[in-house]
Amino acid sequence: MPATRQRALDWFGVDDEWDRGRPAIGRQDIVLAASVGAVSLLALELVRSAGGFEHTDVPVWAQWLGVSTGAALLLGRRRWPLVVASLAAAHMFVAGVTMPQVMGQMSLQIVYFVALLSGVAWARDRRAMVVVVGTIVLFMFAWIGWQFAVGSAAQEWIEDEQGTEQIGLFPQIPAAVGITLLVNAIYFGGAIIGGGVSWRAARQRDRLEEQARTIAAQAGRLREQAVVDERLRIARELHDVVAHGVSAMGIQAGAARRVLDRDPDAARTALSHVEDASREALTQMRRLLGTLREGVGEGVDEGERAVEARTTDAGVGDLPDLVAEVARQGLAVRLDVVETQADAADRLPRGIALAVYRTVQEALTNVRRHSTADTVSVVVRVDESLPGPYAEVEVVDNGRPRHGTSGSGLGQLGIRERAATHDGQVDIGPRVTGGYRVRVRYPLVVS
Repeated sequence: MPATRQRALDWFGVDDEWDRGRPAIGRQDIVLAASVGAVSLLALELVRSAGGFEHTDVPVWAQWLGVSTGAALLLGRRRWPLVVASLAAAHMFVAGVTMPQVMGQMSLQIVYFVALLSGVAWARDRRAMVVVVGTIVLFMFAWIGWQFAVGSAAQEWIEDEQGTEQIGLFPQIPAAVGITLLVNAIYFGGAIIGGGVSWRAARQRDRLEEQARTIAAQAGRLREQAVVDERLRIARELHDVVAHGVSAMGIQAGAARRVLDRDPDAARTALSHVEDASREALTQMRRLLGTLREGVGEGVDEGERAVEARTTDAGVGDLPDLVAEVARQGLAVRLDVVETQADAADRLPRGIALAVYRTVQEALTNVRRHSTADTVSVVVRVDESLPGPYAEVEVVDNGRPRHGTSGSGLGQLGIRERAATHDGQVDIGPRVTGGYRVRVRYPLVVS
């Protein structure tokens, strides 16, 4: 019994730390009380017109008052749940003693039921709720028990004086009181259990909302951290771009100085290389600085990075090694490099070549971790022909999203942000024919 009692107390939330807020009386409560009051008065008059109150001596105004005050209790059912439940019990007793036919109307029975249910569902002090509701139930069943005792005595008197014939298994008056006892057990039990279910459902919704807020906050922090990490990598690349450009310019300038007097044509060629190197370095620097200048919160998505040991010198020529590494992990990957002009992939600017490599790397990582695919196609296209030279990378798999492995979306953020650095166009999403595609096209400037 102690274990059963403890389980019941736990089910009703006794000693639970969660506190359900008590909303102020609002439109919802006013509409409910007014609607119930109007329907109750209408039902009262319909019953009266049908002759249902022939044996009631209570004035009509008192009947109207009883019905109206019962409906008015519903105004505070959420604001003061235990007070309303207590007043509803008192109302039921007084109306039952003074005008039982009015108290037995369906409309007032609904009012009492809702008041008791709300007391269990909205009470903030769960211990007080158990005490108040328990007292109400005990009082009501004591009242019914008193009626049962009176009914048994009356039955004995009828049998002694009039010899009333028993029709069924039970005498008539105890049977009537017994069915009343059963109906009230279902009535009060349903209100109490319904209120407990409502309270537990509200607590569960509140906890789910709190978890959702926590997850959203954590996702926001992950996105910001991913953007910061990506920008740190871009900053390192900026250092490499500048260092490489300055180094190339220094070498070419030194060569031009040495041959300036004896071979002016070679000097001019070296100086043109200096000009090209400076222009490329300046272009890359502007793009990288433009990305770093954007707000941290403006990034896009995913956070699971595949291989942390990435080199800033990687390019299209390193893709076979990357594909071979992924293939060793059980994923069939086919790599095709399509060049409209010979060695066009080797002439890609360092920043775009690295972006192509990183796009393939991130896309393959997502396939391995979040897809059921077993085959992936990687195609790199480079076309230097005018008027629209471009470099394009496309990664297509044949799988579906794997259940329970959805990432935070931060990996695709890196792809999109890097593409934006080079004015690239991104197309990421599921294909109509099945599978998933990541495609990025970078415009080229061909001298």
